[in-house]
Amino acid sequence: MAKPVIILVEPQLAENIGMVARAMANFGLSELRIVAPRDGWPRKGAHSAASGAVHVLEGAKLYDTVPEAIADLNFVFATTARERGQMKRVFGPDAAMQEARERIGEGQGVGIMFGRERTGLENDEISLADAIITFPVDPKFSSLNLAQAVLLVSYEWHKLEADGALPFSGERRSPPAEREAIISFFDYLEAELDAVNFYPEDKKPIMARNMRDMFHRLEMTEQDVRTLRGAVRALAEGRRLRKP
Repeated sequence: MAKPVIILVEPQLAENIGMVARAMANFGLSELRIVAPRDGWPRKGAHSAASGAVHVLEGAKLYDTVPEAIADLNFVFATTARERGQMKRVFGPDAAMQEARERIGEGQGVGIMFGRERTGLENDEISLADAIITFPVDPKFSSLNLAQAVLLVSYEWHKLEADGALPFSGERRSPPAEREAIISFFDYLEAELDAVNFYPEDKKPIMARNMRDMFHRLEMTEQDVRTLRGAVRALAEGRRLRKP
């Protein structure tokens, strides 16, 4: 499937362009268009800031104006942190990427415009877009770094593409321990604790039950039981070896 196009309008710092490329690559976007960068293009410093996302920078296309940069697209989002008084649909980044996915699935070209680091997009530039993306930030501090804004949108796109799947899980690699192994471990542990007079005689039953409950709460795996038993054995044998 095709993917959204990221369009930077008059970006100022090479480092910001590089960080945008990195944010795009983090979440599988690669098509970058740059409109009239303040200090020209290519720029020193962009590649180091991209941290390896050089394929995005090397494939970036340069344009003189916004109309040229969006000419071949069917639907364009404009990003802004403040209300502009224009009668356009307003999306959060998650809903916007759902809209983008549906349109791209229909064969449409979709672009997302980001403005200058200090002033954002101008009203005339926003008027060329079909809809607005804004971010649910604290209104007392609504300014986002350019790369951060691109990152938020790119993340929402990739989350849809991956159906929310994480790259790895914390699932158990060892099966749950069988009850026989757990009981055997309890017997072994309690015998070793008896050997060092750990339990006060009048409190042994309740302390033993509490300790068993504590281990049950861990929902131990087979590997957990083997490891704990080995640790107790090492401590016990070390104690015996230290005896005169």
